Amino acid sequence: MAEKMSSPQRLVLVVAILSAFISFLDATVINVALPAISRELGGELSSQQWVVDAYLITLGAVILLAGSLSDVFGRKRVLLVGLVGFGVTSLACAFAPTIEFLIVSRGLQGVAGALLVPSSLALILANFSGPAQSRAIGTWTAFTSVANIAGPILGGVLVDQLSWRLVFGINVLPIVVAVVLVVRLPRDAHHATGARIDVLGALLGIVGLGLPVFALIEQANFGWGSPVVLVPLVVGVLAFAGFLVNERLAKQPMLPLALFRVRNFSVGNVATFLIYGALSLGFFSIAVFLQQVAGYSATEAGFAMIPTSLLLIGLSSLFGRLSGRIGPRLFMTVGPLLAGAGFLLMLRVDESADYVTQVLPAILVFGLGMSITVAPLTAAILGAIDPARSGIASAVNNAVSRVAGLIAVALASLIAGTAVLDLAGFHRVVLVAAIFFVAGGLVSLVGIQNPRRAAPAAPATPAAPATPAAPPASGSA
Repeated sequence: MAEKMSSPQRLVLVVAILSAFISFLDATVINVALPAISRELGGELSSQQWVVDAYLITLGAVILLAGSLSDVFGRKRVLLVGLVGFGVTSLACAFAPTIEFLIVSRGLQGVAGALLVPSSLALILANFSGPAQSRAIGTWTAFTSVANIAGPILGGVLVDQLSWRLVFGINVLPIVVAVVLVVRLPRDAHHATGARIDVLGALLGIVGLGLPVFALIEQANFGWGSPVVLVPLVVGVLAFAGFLVNERLAKQPMLPLALFRVRNFSVGNVATFLIYGALSLGFFSIAVFLQQVAGYSATEAGFAMIPTSLLLIGLSSLFGRLSGRIGPRLFMTVGPLLAGAGFLLMLRVDESADYVTQVLPAILVFGLGMSITVAPLTAAILGAIDPARSGIASAVNNAVSRVAGLIAVALASLIAGTAVLDLAGFHRVVLVAAIFFVAGGLVSLVGIQNPRRAAPAAPATPAAPATPAAPPASGSA
């Protein structure tokens, strides 16, 4: 029978869910507001892109540092700073007088957002263990998935009926509630005693992650051969190489490379890269195809994906519990294979993209696959790491998933083979997405290990002559 959650654990889970929800909601709500922002503040397409990209660049660049800060100063303190910072920068975005002010505010908002997700997951890891941890992560996944539904719908209503500025202002109330709850949290149970911030590692990490992300975003506008793309890419790659060298030599590294010697952590992050790259590529291509080729409206295209979010909400907690009971490997294998099968079903879609007969069956199979995958994947990666390092471990996993998504979307036109996504290009993209999902499942099958369970005590027997002990069994459970 499942162990009941204590009152402090319930408070921790609510804070973790609410904090991550705020960050996820802001990421999904902004796209529908871009045309209205452009009408009021001016700016061309490039300005609209930077309203989105400024957030992505700073969030991606700072997320490793944010995870390290969580481990050094405590999850509660870093989460509180992140929430207050996110609230202040949200208000700055809401009252932005010019497009330039809005872009700068969005960049600062990304810095605050980087503090939220790693710290919220680290709170769960520090306060739950064993199967209870998997259940908590499943519940976190289910509730934060609501942001994927609420974002586009809420944003559309606010933009159409009131003002685009409320897309940012709507953050304030849940942030106030979250801050009140964070103050009530008990002191952090785990932190790295005597740890210091690796300043050189932090600077190299910010440059090494931020500049390549900038290059990936801007290559669509300038091309890979442009100095605007090539110089940041080269400098960023060199800085990241320097970051790895520094982390190997530093006495107190920001990212202990020994983490990658933990099998489930390293294999799980490879699976994360494949699965979330496929997810971003697939979602991007579906949204574009349904609108540009099949003639769906933006609202219809947004509603088309809702079954996936509903399945995540309804099933993530269940599969989190099952993963905690029998181990994550089965779910991390079957889930991506099912998600890949969903994308293979997209090959049946023609230019009409009939929702009931063509799109919905694929979406349902894909959504079931992701529901099976997400909570066990997160639990397998982060559950393998000591709670004192859960902040940086969560940050690494978040960075991997976001960089995978950026790379996948940046390569979408190359995979499609055309500047404008047509039916043939769409079929090529969903086929590649399916292949990456299948690869993620196979990597999990081969590499992920289920936690070993203690063997039951043997009944007492009469003393026997000593014999050599058998070597421990190898391989995963």
